[in-house]
Amino acid sequence: MIGTNRNDIIKPISDPEKIWDVIIVGGGATGLGAALDAASRGYRTLLLEQADFAKGTSSRSTKLVHGGVRYLAQGDIGLVREALHERGLLLKNAPHLVKNESFIIPNYEWWGGAFYTIGLTLYDLLAGKLGFGRAKHISKKEVINKLPTINQKGLYGGVVYHDGQFDDSRLAINLAQTSLEQGATILNYFRVVSLIKNDQQKIAGVIATDVETGQTYKLKGKTVINATGVFVDDLLQMDKPGKKPLVRPSQGVHLVLDRSFMPGEDALMIPKTEDGRVLFAVPWHDKLVVGTTDTPLDGHSLEPRALEEEIDFIIRTTEKYLTKAPTRKDVLSVFAGLRPLAAPESGSSKTKEISRSHKLLVSESGLITITGGKWTTYRRMGEDTIDKAIEIGNLTAKPSTTRNLPIHGSKLNVNRNDHLYVYGSDEYALLALINENAEWGKKLHPDMPYIQAEVIWGVRHEMARNVEDILARRVRALFLNARAAIAMAPIVAGLIAKELNKDAAWEKEQVEVFTRLANGYLLEPYQAK
Repeated sequence: MIGTNRNDIIKPISDPEKIWDVIIVGGGATGLGAALDAASRGYRTLLLEQADFAKGTSSRSTKLVHGGVRYLAQGDIGLVREALHERGLLLKNAPHLVKNESFIIPNYEWWGGAFYTIGLTLYDLLAGKLGFGRAKHISKKEVINKLPTINQKGLYGGVVYHDGQFDDSRLAINLAQTSLEQGATILNYFRVVSLIKNDQQKIAGVIATDVETGQTYKLKGKTVINATGVFVDDLLQMDKPGKKPLVRPSQGVHLVLDRSFMPGEDALMIPKTEDGRVLFAVPWHDKLVVGTTDTPLDGHSLEPRALEEEIDFIIRTTEKYLTKAPTRKDVLSVFAGLRPLAAPESGSSKTKEISRSHKLLVSESGLITITGGKWTTYRRMGEDTIDKAIEIGNLTAKPSTTRNLPIHGSKLNVNRNDHLYVYGSDEYALLALINENAEWGKKLHPDMPYIQAEVIWGVRHEMARNVEDILARRVRALFLNARAAIAMAPIVAGLIAKELNKDAAWEKEQVEVFTRLANGYLLEPYQAK
């Protein structure tokens, strides 16, 4: 297995004369997709992320790998076709993390069955050979059988269609690992503080600071790619102060509930809510994720917070469709993510009217910016970005190889009843850690399946550096049950401290910092028992 020791990874950047072919700023879906594309083509590739991989938008999705039914309704056939193709490739390349999920649209109008069946048949046709299964109309009785807690009043029947479901931050970690295996240098907690330009005012590299040590590095590059999601304008301001914003953030909020609200394996899709948005209720890691909202924002942050009206909207909409109505007390975790939507030219504030297709821009200085898009199309975004880097940096042209490149951990037929399935082919090596220390076989919390060995694995092999990295993105405790995550923090801090040679003060601070953070995922603050 490729080494992920931070000191070893940093060595190549310590050479001040080294010139990288591609320097990527941003370690979310887009940046990691570009890094993997570049490294697998054989280019000298460096990726720098200011926090942890997928810390922002890329760990806060609706957990769907999909073409986008609502973009079909908007007539964006090209985007849907591309996304459905990429959905099929992702199932093939990361089968341990992506699964075929059936979605049910309940029909409360007599015409709904025919209307949605026709639309979703087109959706399936656009997927071609990479389709997940055909849409079909089902009776009222079949809907109730599949969704026993569905509101039966006025129900005519339903439509079943297929889409993908996945674990977003786990995929990000596996992409980082695959990039390392392909020869890239990938670093989290490295902040780009300024851009380097040559005498012709063209981009020639970046200056970055190691957040952990405070050491600053001058890094030369033939191309620099701005893949920072909702933060793209920050880097564009470094390049050209006063530049008009490129991105208009839109916030999406999700509530996590117990599976008792909607038992069964099928997901629910509500095609039209009171304000025209689509709402999903998706089974995920033995919980139910309900969302999302679409709220235009003027600012951006690494830790966005759900607005009261967003929480109320989700609860209000959900109670119309389920017999067991959720209350605020039932919410195990609430998380918010920001979508980096291209700012509308016309001044329209309706985020659902802003394009979700990705855009590539090249500044006068040669800075390449990739924005927009969605998790499902991360691979295509990476390919397009590196094609542009070849042109801008005069790199020797080589074709992309990621269409058929298995992602780290890739394994067919995983056992999804065992939570360790997300590690794919790494599962056996992770369990072997228990031979080193029997304690590591113990659970971190009685209400959650995670074991101590996962913390050790996350630090040794997945570049986790702190309690939040483990509990939010290596295991998904913070997103699934924030109270349990807070209770787990002390033991996790202790395990990391031993691995990274940290002292008791570091442990204490980590628990305090994580508790403050996790309280933002609760509707009522956590009180230790």
